[in-house]
Amino acid sequence: MIARLALARRIEDAETVLTRAVVKAVIASGRGPRAFLRELGSGVAAYVRPDSPMNKLIGAGLAAPIADKELEKVETLMRACEEPLRIELSTLSPPEVEVELRARGYRLLGFENVLVRSLDEAFGSAEANVSIERVGPETIALWKRITIDASAHSDHSGDSVDQFSHDVIAEAVEDFLHVEGFERYLARANGEPAGGASLLIHERVAMLGGSATLPEYRLLGVHTALIAARLAEARVRGAEFAVVTTAPGSRSQANMIKRGFRVVYARSILVRD
Repeated sequence: MIARLALARRIEDAETVLTRAVVKAVIASGRGPRAFLRELGSGVAAYVRPDSPMNKLIGAGLAAPIADKELEKVETLMRACEEPLRIELSTLSPPEVEVELRARGYRLLGFENVLVRSLDEAFGSAEANVSIERVGPETIALWKRITIDASAHSDHSGDSVDQFSHDVIAEAVEDFLHVEGFERYLARANGEPAGGASLLIHERVAMLGGSATLPEYRLLGVHTALIAARLAEARVRGAEFAVVTTAPGSRSQANMIKRGFRVVYARSILVRD
């Protein structure tokens, strides 16, 4: 349990760093006139624009209790933006943290699973008909279009809390384009653009995100190839383990488990209307 808690703290810290970087980039670019960041204990509260997936409190409650006064300030800011405060709370947090949040009026929306894979273990290669390339200036527009279109076509598997519209996904992808440190990958199946994914490494934690495959190219090995390419890159760059977040019981989670990932903990998704 001690080892798992230490691992969770590293992952939550990486997620906090990612959230902070995205929102700072949005603020700097002027894309979110009302965007804000507020530090709250070990975590950070963020707002970008209405319905953004980055509107949340992440990383708090695991290393230290959530201070009522600071939480109230964030709740007030969210109310001013007409947005409910969403808290993504590690299930390894002390039980009293969630009890106190429920007493404040928060309700449980659902869960998301955090899966981890050691980079010391061997991993497979891509199918012969699938190629992976690093995205550069000449292919960033193509990667953006493929990622948005593929992400907007959910396979509707698992118990997912979120279903974002095409426009919300497009805004979120554009937000991430302004963040430094991301590596982006484009998959081609039989030479045709088929999917995209991204990778960010923080303190030897490799975060795999944004993986999406166009519906007509699913079940052809595109997802597996994107996983293998990012794991190989993370290993070369000295990462210790890779982490990905999925909806419980989803096809994506099943694919990750087949590729050596395992569920280490979950996050409770709590919201106060």
